[in-house]
Amino acid sequence: MDIQTNIQFLKGVGEVRAKLFFRLGVNTVGDLLSFYPRGYEDWSNPVPIWEAPAGQVCCVRGIVSHTPSVHRIPGGTLLVKTMVTDGAGLMNLTFFNNKYVVNQLTEGEEYLFFGKVTVNQYGGREMLSPRFAKREQAQRIRPVYRQTEKLSSKTIETCMLRAFESLEGKVEETLPDFMIEKYKLLPLFDALRAIHFPSDAQDVEDARRRLIFEELLFLQLGLFRLRESRQDTSGVVLERDHTEEFLRRLPFSLTNAQRHATGEALADMRSDRPMNRILQGDVGSGKTAVAAALIYNAAKNGYQSALMAPTEVLAEQHLRTFAQFFQDSGISFALLTGSNTAKEKREIKARLKKGEISLIIGTHALIQNTVEFQNLGFVITDEQHRFGVDQRAALTKKGDHSHVLVMSATPIPRTLGLIIYGDLDISVLDELPPGRQPVKTYRVDTSYRERIYRFMQKQIHAGRQVYVVCPLIEEGETDLVPAEQYAEQLRSGSFRGYQVGLLHGRMKNTQKDAVMQAFHRGEIQVLVSTVVVEVGVDVPNATVMVIENAERFGLSQ
Repeated sequence: MDIQTNIQFLKGVGEVRAKLFFRLGVNTVGDLLSFYPRGYEDWSNPVPIWEAPAGQVCCVRGIVSHTPSVHRIPGGTLLVKTMVTDGAGLMNLTFFNNKYVVNQLTEGEEYLFFGKVTVNQYGGREMLSPRFAKREQAQRIRPVYRQTEKLSSKTIETCMLRAFESLEGKVEETLPDFMIEKYKLLPLFDALRAIHFPSDAQDVEDARRRLIFEELLFLQLGLFRLRESRQDTSGVVLERDHTEEFLRRLPFSLTNAQRHATGEALADMRSDRPMNRILQGDVGSGKTAVAAALIYNAAKNGYQSALMAPTEVLAEQHLRTFAQFFQDSGISFALLTGSNTAKEKREIKARLKKGEISLIIGTHALIQNTVEFQNLGFVITDEQHRFGVDQRAALTKKGDHSHVLVMSATPIPRTLGLIIYGDLDISVLDELPPGRQPVKTYRVDTSYRERIYRFMQKQIHAGRQVYVVCPLIEEGETDLVPAEQYAEQLRSGSFRGYQVGLLHGRMKNTQKDAVMQAFHRGEIQVLVSTVVVEVGVDVPNATVMVIENAERFGLSQ
């Protein structure tokens, strides 16, 4: 047996259980070794029963004092009860709807029990449905795995033990000896065994360090290869620099960061190598002005540009912005989205193919096969994390190795950006234009809710608007308040008489656009939304965003 062996042939798995493993993405024995625990339970130091802390989860050791008894209570629930002792204390055990316990716990045998300790009205200690195992099998730190129906964490643990027994000496090391020695890393097999069956917390830390090091190393090597693969010669070289000409048209001055980013990008576009650059900057840092300067340069050098946005609302916002930048410049532009009529689409596509449009702004409609350019030289994608690599590439291929700029407002450190966007050069806008106020962020608990509501009302009375972002759309099996319920609570409670809107991903595009446009016009004072709002229109009048259960959102969100 080796790491390529189908999981079905590992002892104790078989065809039926293998299908359950397949659901977890475990197809081979090697996949099983890489199925890391989601946490650990410390069974290594059981506490005496009389010291077991009430209300806490812990491990105790005890001898079963009598054969478990079975009771069925009204409603059909099956109760199995017994008692264990460690010689100094007694603990009652109750199991719900588990008839197998009767045969699994033997009177007079010693076991370890892991669960939450409670104290009954007489002061006696109890555990409800604890996990248990014979002492010799379980007195250690035990892994807890993500499980699926009919495949428990305990079963996965048993299979994992058998896998390590079968693969002893058969797992090939992936790092050279000098690297393991230089960085004081565990050998691969030792790291895998320690991550699954650690002796202590230090084992876990050492294993994680080795495995994370390897993942990051392989990622960096892959990114280096990706960079090497894009050393093609571009068919698009901007001969002349029209940046100063463009800047004289603006009613404001660019920040030093904007000028620097424009210079970096233009240097790429004037070379014979296709630009692949990400422009990262917070909301309001001026990414669009940088993109406009580059579009202006491309147009004045005879090349077309395409900007792809994730939503129609955002595409329309870009159209309005560029209309101001390029007024009376001789640069023609158009909008292509799913909302265009068939006639409008035919006319726009015809003009694009003839080269009569210098800038096309749109959504995924831009990557359709029927969209052709005469001389596409520059591609911009906004909110990069909303597009896949294939979508970005599909638009780029409509030109001759076109230059590519991706824009993102995701506030990520430069080092993390190098990992996420390893195939891209990075320009960062790290300063705000004059007059822009810094964004202040506060983390508070629910005890501040009424105070926050008063602050929201104060802003509304001053003529401002407010966002409220929720992680769920409708009620589910969690204690989180969903957007629909939250909006109704505001309407009938603290914000009765205010205009409260609702926005979520299950609404039709026309409904979403209508809500965002109403918010943009100031007709909605409080907009309750899910994360669909993250690529909504720019609403300068909205000065407050309240994010409920912020821990449920990812970094880019």
